[in-house]
Amino acid sequence: MSERESMEYDVVIVGGGPAGLSTAIRLKQLAAEKNQEIGVCVLEKGAAIGAHILSGAVMDPSALTELIPDWKEKGAPLNVPVTQDKFLFLSATGARSTPEWMLPECFHNKGNYIVRLGDVAQWMGEQAEALGVDIFPGFAAAEILYDEAGAVRGVATGDMGVARDGSHTDHYQPGMELLARYTIFAEGSRGQLGRQLIERFKLDEGRNAQSYGIGIKEMWEVDPAQARPGLVVHTAGWPLDADTYGGSFLYHLDNNIVAVGLIVGLDYANPWLSPFEEFQRYKTHPAIRGTFEGGKRIAYGARAITAGGLLALPKLTFPGGAMVGCEAGFLNASRIKGSHAAIKSGMLAAEAAFDAIVADRRQDELAAYPAAFESSWLHAELNKARNFKQWFKKGRTVGVLMTGIEQLLFKGKMPWSLRNNKPDHACLQPASQCARIDYPKPDGKLTFDRLGSVFISNTNHEENEPIHLTLKDPTIPVAVNLATYGGPEARYCPAGVYEFIKDDHGADRLQINAQNCVHCKTCDIKDPKQNIVWVAPQGGEGPVYNGM
Repeated sequence: MSERESMEYDVVIVGGGPAGLSTAIRLKQLAAEKNQEIGVCVLEKGAAIGAHILSGAVMDPSALTELIPDWKEKGAPLNVPVTQDKFLFLSATGARSTPEWMLPECFHNKGNYIVRLGDVAQWMGEQAEALGVDIFPGFAAAEILYDEAGAVRGVATGDMGVARDGSHTDHYQPGMELLARYTIFAEGSRGQLGRQLIERFKLDEGRNAQSYGIGIKEMWEVDPAQARPGLVVHTAGWPLDADTYGGSFLYHLDNNIVAVGLIVGLDYANPWLSPFEEFQRYKTHPAIRGTFEGGKRIAYGARAITAGGLLALPKLTFPGGAMVGCEAGFLNASRIKGSHAAIKSGMLAAEAAFDAIVADRRQDELAAYPAAFESSWLHAELNKARNFKQWFKKGRTVGVLMTGIEQLLFKGKMPWSLRNNKPDHACLQPASQCARIDYPKPDGKLTFDRLGSVFISNTNHEENEPIHLTLKDPTIPVAVNLATYGGPEARYCPAGVYEFIKDDHGADRLQINAQNCVHCKTCDIKDPKQNIVWVAPQGGEGPVYNGM
């Protein structure tokens, strides 16, 4: 077996999204200002920067303006300012619009931009490279490296050219070790290495249990008569029941492009629920379907979001590194925005790491990072919305009422904080106690099936590679999940990865179609026994999103 080669940097950043790239950019900016030489690299598991990025997205430009004040002159793809906000409460047949004066501040988007976040990430990557950052797309960080004292020393990329049986093909290449004084983890929601760090260093001790959602998104080219560039529409209510957290977004970009999606909280109770089918059904609502009739669906994808807010944030640092962006959970779920928080957290981590490197420190804890966060505008923003997700765990009516009271009456300065110790996977109820949900068949025009959707996500995995979705106990899917919960993995996966089939003897078994995986991580989060483990496949594989 070939030995792994190694490279050394001052800072290694795992993940080429807005959080990781802002960390890299800020480090190089500080180095230039202080006339210091700092080696920085970014590892990105996607085939290119932006290939695995998926978000709504309405972007608050405040953090980007701090990072790159002349972003407009440099051609940042923030081209569609928000011109109008609408918030609708949907019933099965009707829609009730909320007057603008009744909307809490978190739903006002004046000064924000509707963006394709993958394009923004690609542009940020270009800015980072211009500053001298080494960016390695197509390389997934697969292993955390530790020194003798137990501090993080860097990461190793996964081996390439490994066959499903573990043998080496003719294209075998061993992974590479990337060693650093400090390693910053920016993998996004439910990162595989971040999950390991939280467990090893007990970073979530004393915090609320983290809450997640799944966001399912399509992009459409609509009839020009239906295009309203700058219009932002959010909805609550139908098709989800009053006890299920979630809502939709419908964003009008330029060039007759509309982004539409549904977010479903992964703390839902009914195992018969299918977020994918709920999203397809949503588009048939009388107040929604007209936007898409006569149009063409051009892209599809799905992604988990980390939605627990400030009270569920883990400790951000550990010996040798830190977590930024959605890896930690900086999303402001009440605003349905996370890119500005990702960028700001990356900047704060970069500033702490830079000072440590200049002081010739290594592998210690970057205590200045959480301290700076606690005194920042980002902490103040998240603190105002700290109870948002916890209220909605008590049902939509309570969530809407208390969010209004906290944001409109108390202006986010409420004297209470809510606790939540129940993880999402523990919320499923036995299938026998829940009503089945019958979903209509797709029509192929407005609504679609999973496999056709995966096809336009440009997802690809080598057929003979090791499966990147593993089971801790192969008996649990049939003995527990199917027997007790009706096989929920066949419904919560938005890509048709999991299906129960009969073997040659007529017995049930779980088939894993890993080649369909769009890397949303829902299975890793929602499996009721936490039996499914998602890891990054060989570098560059998965979806290839076009500006999602």
